Amino acid sequence: MLFPYVYVPHSMDKMQEFIDFIFDRVWCEAPANPEYSLDLLCDCPELLEVMTAFHYSNSDNAYFFNGHVQRIHGLFVTLPVAEIQQLQAWYLVNNDIENICANDPASHLARYTEISTLNAGLAEQLASFFKGLYKWASNPPAAIKEKIGDIDNHYENFMALNSSGKCPFCGISDLKGIYHTRREAYDHYLPKALYPFNSINFRNLVPACNTCNSSYKTSKDPGFTPKDPCNSAQRRKFFYPYSQQIHNIEISVELDTSDLDNLEPENMNLGFESPAYSEEVETWKEVYGVEERYKAKCCGENDGKYWLEQMLDEWEENNCTPAEYLTTLSRLTQRRPWA
Repeated sequence: MLFPYVYVPHSMDKMQEFIDFIFDRVWCEAPANPEYSLDLLCDCPELLEVMTAFHYSNSDNAYFFNGHVQRIHGLFVTLPVAEIQQLQAWYLVNNDIENICANDPASHLARYTEISTLNAGLAEQLASFFKGLYKWASNPPAAIKEKIGDIDNHYENFMALNSSGKCPFCGISDLKGIYHTRREAYDHYLPKALYPFNSINFRNLVPACNTCNSSYKTSKDPGFTPKDPCNSAQRRKFFYPYSQQIHNIEISVELDTSDLDNLEPENMNLGFESPAYSEEVETWKEVYGVEERYKAKCCGENDGKYWLEQMLDEWEENNCTPAEYLTTLSRLTQRRPWA
């Protein structure tokens, strides 16, 4: 990741607060309160108001939420204390995105496969709920929209502050911003297909260009190295998208200049240096296909090749040395690095 986003608080954060309450006070306390009723929500008046409206609604959207909450409560009723404590620990870790990215050795990142070994029926219901929750909350029923707002407004506020205009995961593609009537998709940084509990946590939701989101990252797991025939997957560090620490990555491009007219990916070497973040850089390169994409960009007739030809022409026309030209370019780059 070339640069971090600035986190933008929004009323949609309240959705995660509602889920926190349901998990802690409704599901985890289910053995002590085995009869499900809306009275279990009395200590969260806004959520009680919403779920009361859902209770008297015939819509599928209302049933999706209330139905899952009630069914999962019924499954928690039967769990022993030790299993509930295990689920509580997993819930806390899976929502601490910054610690996950740092690969904190004290934090065990849990996937649906592990919940399934604990209780297959519970894993199935949690997966159905959390995998569908983001889409549901992106176009919610009116009763909850009044409380959390909408995701388009979140995106407007987000892009007003994060205004570089470039996708931080590649640095190549433009992001739709405040001058567009459409928006980019939010990527689940930890894929919702693999990980429970954080599908509506906006510290796990990051706007990304379509190429990064849909062509390269897709459902890749940044938290683990890819499996190979000889080794099982291992935990790894990856960039926290809302870090307050600036990480500089020095990218070098070395070209075989013997035949620039026929420049191909095999004629170049790329270097990525960031001594304090070397593991994060390797994860970033693998998940987003960075090296392949940068080489393709350099070799494009109307991209890298054109820019290189333009530089060579300007050196000749201005009668200056490459070093002089690069000094000027360096000043511009420091002011606007993503351009």
